[in-house]
Parts: sequence; structure tokens; C-alpha cells
Amino acid sequence: MNPAAEIIVVDDDTSIRDALAECLQRHGFSVRVAADAAALDRLLQVHRPDAIILDWMMPGEDGLSVCRRLQARAIPILMLSAMGTAPDRVIGLEMGADDYLAKPFDPRELIARVRALLRRQEKLRVQAVVALRFAGWRLLPESRQLWAPDGTEVMLSRGEFALLQVLAERPGRVLGRERLMQLMHGDAHDSVDRAVDLAISRLRRKLGQAAVGGEELVQTLRGEGYRFDATVEVL
Repeated sequence: MNPAAEIIVVDDDTSIRDALAECLQRHGFSVRVAADAAALDRLLQVHRPDAIILDWMMPGEDGLSVCRRLQARAIPILMLSAMGTAPDRVIGLEMGADDYLAKPFDPRELIARVRALLRRQEKLRVQAVVALRFAGWRLLPESRQLWAPDGTEVMLSRGEFALLQVLAERPGRVLGRERLMQLMHGDAHDSVDRAVDLAISRLRRKLGQAAVGGEELVQTLRGEGYRFDATVEVL
């Protein structure tokens, strides 16, 4: 599990929301917060979190309704609720939550459940991806092949391919250098900002040489990181 994973906490209670955010941040997670479903929707327009912690009872649209709407996005959801009976848990899980935690809870259990969610999601993602298609390109993770829109195979180094795969699997997500290194190499890595920048530069050059506008697939957000700017279809 990657300690820098991005979590969105959704709870209308400010004190609970802030406490959850602080707890997650202490354990190395990147956290964004939302007070209700509408605020969550606004965040999801520009961010693709690794998981969502969602309160059941909120004013306006409640957590169950949000779960139903977000099922197609395949974002793991941990539902929080003061209603902790077995029927309540069953309802929450049937409506699309991936896990359910009754309030009050031990913060250590919350962290353990979030980490378990992320591990399961990563395993599913790796098992499910046969190919990624974007803007006429095809990327095949298993055989480590990249095909340009004109059908030409683009030769990438192992590191360049891993970098492209990490970016393409998270389209629209802003990934900082540290996050990119962790996704490519796991926790055991030496984070060198310049090394990431050089790898991005080499990857862009090869994409641009293979197809007009190929270098524009990887966008730089100054002071934040890099973003893959294309619609990606998982095959």
C-alpha cells in the first residue's frame, strides 16, 4: 500500500471531518475534505482519489445515494455511520460501499481498513488491465509494448514504460514526483526529483517523435507534478 495515496473525507460534522483528516495525514496520506455530496462532486471533477471515506447521514444527498452514483467510477468507499447494526452494514455494502465502519471507532482500525481497501483495489487493477487505449495509442502492460496511432511500436526503456503506465492508469490525476516514484518502485526507492524530471523529458520526446502531439499527453503542473491528459479506455 502506498502511504501517499489520496483520500477524500466526506462528513458534514466539521470536528469529525477535521479529526479524520488529521489522523490520515499523520499516517502519510494526502487528504482532501468535503462537507457534503455537492462538495464531493466538485472535487471529483478535478481529482481522482484512491479512496473515499463517506459519512452515511448527511444533509441533502446521503451517503447511500452517493455510493449508488459512484459505483461506475470504481473508487473504493469506506462508509462511516453511527448505525452499526448488522442490517445497517448490509444495506451500506449492498448500496456500493466497499467497507463499513460504525461510529465511534478506533483510529487505528480506520487506518487499517483504509490500507486494506487500497491493497485490494491495487490487486484488482493489476489483474484487470490487459491493455490501455488512449488517443489512438495502445499500451500493453503484460508484454511491455506501446503502439503509436499509426501502428508503429515505440521502444521504451523499462523505466520509461513503467512511468507511462503509472500515468496512463491514472488519467487526469496530478501526480507529484514522490508519488510517481512510489507507484513505480514501491516504498523502497531513492526519491530524486531530477531523475523524475529527466525520465518525463525522455518519455515526452519519444512520444512526440512517434506521433504529432504525443508529447502533450503528459502535462506539467508547475509546483504540483505531472498529469496524463487523455481519455483512457481499459481493455
